[in-house]
Amino acid sequence: MASRSTQILEAAARLVARRGVRGLRVEELAAEAGVSTGLIYYHFKDRTGILRQTLVFINDRAARYTQDLALDAAPLDPHEELEQALLLELQDTPEVRENSSAWGELRASAVFEPVLREDLARATLVWVQEIASLLGKIHPTASPAVLATAAERLTALVEGLSMRWLSGGLTTDHARTLVTDAVATELLRLAGARNS
Repeated sequence: MASRSTQILEAAARLVARRGVRGLRVEELAAEAGVSTGLIYYHFKDRTGILRQTLVFINDRAARYTQDLALDAAPLDPHEELEQALLLELQDTPEVRENSSAWGELRASAVFEPVLREDLARATLVWVQEIASLLGKIHPTASPAVLATAAERLTALVEGLSMRWLSGGLTTDHARTLVTDAVATELLRLAGARNS
């Protein structure tokens, strides 16, 4: 059974995904989680604390579903590992859809709620570094700056495609094809930079 704080964070992720950050009300969160508002304030202090911990929760959940699938798969070569790390963000499952929606809502709300910017920047940096590391397995002689730039482009693309996918502007298959094509393009670019 999930702890009370996990139960609250699961409910917060659902509400943020459905209604956005501005629609998150502590009373509704309490009802969604099946707890009292006092318990929410006990665990999270205030609305900002809830939002910050919801961001951590969805990042941890994304790491779990990507890691769990990777553990179930046969060993991958570095190129396949890179593609999989990005494509797992475009799985047509309720958990991934909810996570991606909540992430997009938190990202958009940071425009108006500066308190989230630092946390989002930190979480994004971790993701960019993970992708840069995977790129470095394929092109170990590329400079860290070049790898980080390529990783920045790929992660930004996945975020943008995710929003189009979630809103019905792209099919899952088409979004995944675009990611695969972008990975191939970045790898060619890195190979060209190495040879020049």
